Amino acid sequence: MTTAKAFTNEQYAKLGAVIDQKKDLRNPLIEILRIAQEIFGYLPVEVQEFVASRMNIPVSKVHGVVTFYNFFTMTPKGKHIINVCTGTACYVKGALRVIQMLTEQLNVGMGETTMDGLFTLSAVRCVGACSLAPVIVIGEDTFGRIEKSDQVKEIINRYS
Repeated sequence: MTTAKAFTNEQYAKLGAVIDQKKDLRNPLIEILRIAQEIFGYLPVEVQEFVASRMNIPVSKVHGVVTFYNFFTMTPKGKHIINVCTGTACYVKGALRVIQMLTEQLNVGMGETTMDGLFTLSAVRCVGACSLAPVIVIGEDTFGRIEKSDQVKEIINRYS
């Protein structure tokens, strides 16, 4: 799993400018946090504290929004997020086996990011590609009928 990284003054300055520009809009917090996540890659406590301070609102309000919405993350994500479909068709056709193969090849658990920051392993309920089960999705790319670890290795190598 990746460790927290130090953020630059430039990143904080950019976020500060965004807050100054948007803070007087009606309900700006979600939009500001979305942009903050683009700038920093995720929303650790120190970024949440910065937002709260600059907006003159309690940190608990910022944290509440970050933890309520699934889009926001408090942990670093990899360059490539591998979403394993765990919907009914994929589950029945071997999604757990695919997760096991990915876990072994990437040396991470579900929800974790590889040490090199390239991959984050995630599960999703359904990707709507049931005829290709079991399926993984990386970015805009869908890979189906995954049955062997060689297939998983080949897919991972495309993004390494």
